[in-house]
Amino acid sequence: MRLARPLAGALLATATTAGLLTGTASAAAAPASCSATARACVDLSEGTAWLMDRGEVTYGPVEVTSGGQGHRTPTGTFAVTYKDIDHRSRAYDDAPMPYAVFFTTSGVAFHEGDRNSRSHGCVRLSPDAAAAFYEGLQPGDAVQVRR
Repeated sequence: MRLARPLAGALLATATTAGLLTGTASAAAAPASCSATARACVDLSEGTAWLMDRGEVTYGPVEVTSGGQGHRTPTGTFAVTYKDIDHRSRAYDDAPMPYAVFFTTSGVAFHEGDRNSRSHGCVRLSPDAAAAFYEGLQPGDAVQVRR
């Protein structure tokens, strides 16, 4: 399990500094659905997620897909447990989960993935958004998921 991909981080930092990433937002007030203490927020009904710092949106909102019938993405407040840049699912046929940021004890994570179909509970992001969430979140950071 590798936990870092330095080149990707350097490129992300450069792109972020230059304002080149799509989905970025200047410091805007966070939507009412999440508290100011959350570092990441997911609105399942809107199919969006964003990063925050002290109640201000720092990235996003971006489009996401979440869990389908029988595999609903859990709602509530969670903490990032760990990150794995090249994770592969042990539960689902070694499926790739690039830029995985886990936030439940049951294996739910933000990660890069197909946004045209539902997941088994994870929050799927575009490649750019997955890299931004991976770089922007650290173990212990609060994640709020609302319906």
